[in-house]
Amino acid sequence: MKVIFFGTPQFAVPTLEKLIQNPSIEVIAAVTQPDKPRGRGKQLIPSAVKKIALKNNLPVWQPKRIKKHTETLNLLTEANADVFVVVAYGQILSKQILDMPKLGCINVHGSILPQYRGAAPIQWSIHNGETETGITTMLMDEGLDTGDMLLKYFTPIGLLDNAHQIAEILAEKGGDLLIETIFKLEKQEINSISQDNELANYAPLIQKSDFAIDWNHSAWEIHNKVRGFYPNCVASFRDKSIKIMATTPLGEKYWSQLPPEYQIIQNQWENLSSLTGNPGEIVSNLKKFGPILQTGEGLLLLREVQLAGKRPQAGWDFVNGMRLSVGEIFTKN
Repeated sequence: MKVIFFGTPQFAVPTLEKLIQNPSIEVIAAVTQPDKPRGRGKQLIPSAVKKIALKNNLPVWQPKRIKKHTETLNLLTEANADVFVVVAYGQILSKQILDMPKLGCINVHGSILPQYRGAAPIQWSIHNGETETGITTMLMDEGLDTGDMLLKYFTPIGLLDNAHQIAEILAEKGGDLLIETIFKLEKQEINSISQDNELANYAPLIQKSDFAIDWNHSAWEIHNKVRGFYPNCVASFRDKSIKIMATTPLGEKYWSQLPPEYQIIQNQWENLSSLTGNPGEIVSNLKKFGPILQTGEGLLLLREVQLAGKRPQAGWDFVNGMRLSVGEIFTKN
């Protein structure tokens, strides 16, 4: 089977690798976004997909605007591919491109469609407190993740799971599901299913403003923001920006979802739960765990933070290193 792969970030890499490794598949080329300038020197850095493609001696095509790039359109046409595979490519494909391959264009999407269509499905599903997510393979059409669904894979989201961890799981499983999808599609063993648009919601691109923590929100909402937008959520402490890398909401409804080491906190909960303060205020520095903050509703443990220019550190190391005092306050950055 002749395949052309479209993808850009690390999330797309496992699928490309599984295609390359399959002896029944010929990957003709990889299409990815142009190299981007990064760092102080603005050095051009290739995408994760380009690095893997070059490592495996695949042709790499990097049109700035694929719908308008005549050379790439000609190459796609001449390739006479059976299928185009699209995983987090980052550009919209025109009807002209969608109609080229014999079996169509198959997208590997990081949610259970029709939920969380759009650019950041994993992040927003965790941000919104979902307890399950997955992968959907679908036949692409001209809409935004609106094509007919093919196969699905489901996975739970644990209370302490973050977007990076879930993305790693889904990236691996997505590659396996894609291989299964294209061979079943070729053998006409899949009945595609139309999406119910009334059940759809969207996962838009994340903006810088989304990373700011508002301590007036509940512990549950802040926790989901921190793990959903990991590792980028920020607050202000002692008039300096600080990244909040990992948290744990505390209380009766969470104990059963937490690892055994949290039994220590549960045993102290009668005393801890009586502590109060203003939103963002440290109400306790819990030995071996870290600072506990009052939020708009409930208490929140800071498990890991990162000071500007420093490496991430555990909450208890942060307490000792900064000599935190009860009553100090975190504010919105």
